[in-house]
Amino acid sequence: MAEHHDGPAQEYRPPWMDVWLAFRKHTGALVGVGVFSFMVLAVLVGPVLHGIDPQYLDIAARNAGVSWTHPLGTDNLGRDVLAQMLAGGRVSLAVGFTAMLLSLVFGTAVGVLAGYFKRADGFLMRTTDLFLALPLLPLLLVIIMLFRDTLRLAFGPETGIFLLIVFVIGITSWMQTARIVRGEVLAIKEREFVTAARGIGSRERRIIVRHVLPNVMSPIMVSATLGIANAIITESALSFLGLGFPPDFPTWGRLLFDGANFISITPARVIWPGLAISLTVLSVNYIGDGLRDALDPRLRGT
Repeated sequence: MAEHHDGPAQEYRPPWMDVWLAFRKHTGALVGVGVFSFMVLAVLVGPVLHGIDPQYLDIAARNAGVSWTHPLGTDNLGRDVLAQMLAGGRVSLAVGFTAMLLSLVFGTAVGVLAGYFKRADGFLMRTTDLFLALPLLPLLLVIIMLFRDTLRLAFGPETGIFLLIVFVIGITSWMQTARIVRGEVLAIKEREFVTAARGIGSRERRIIVRHVLPNVMSPIMVSATLGIANAIITESALSFLGLGFPPDFPTWGRLLFDGANFISITPARVIWPGLAISLTVLSVNYIGDGLRDALDPRLRGT
């Protein structure tokens, strides 16, 4: 009898363990986690270890090459490139995470409401289609040009631009999440446990919170990783066009914009921020692929 009870106990694994084991087999995802963790750790701890002020001007050392004092050289005003990279990384990653959260919350809310309430489905999905049909980059440029000065006066030049960039990226990148979540909710709301909860008189809000949302977390998590990459690229594009943060508030995109005019003199000024953007976005995309494969029972063979 003891052997009969021990066998099933040893074979049982909680669902999160199956997800972790499947994620661990995805080599690209593990490499992505390592690279992304290094990037986050570098921008958080790096300024403490490399204590040079990113805005300190050393005219005598302008356009300097690699040295012990300036590991990545200096720009045309003598500012340390590594210090600017670390400071810019903080802003770029903060924009990525914050804009992702905004788009994720908005997209999930729209997707759940559209999928669960049939009377709201038509209006919400047609609104989603309208946003998908808009040319996003010109729309972003128009919004920034209209509200940039107002927010600068209200919140200051740095906080105002940060809020504006986060808002415009978040409000123009929720549509894919909404469509994915809606499709999942349409399937889940017909399942037996939702029908049973509705049959015993549970309120709609309770059913959504307790039964529907937990079962759509896997596509939401995948959308979250891809949303970070999308936000970083969009912010970099806006900064490269000169419509992002001010020159004394560096981001990776702003460093690309500032270094483009000096690419023939100091090409490293373009190479380093471009490499940082590429590695961060690539690592996040690999993490998203690993999560998608690990969270899908059909792909992990269970």
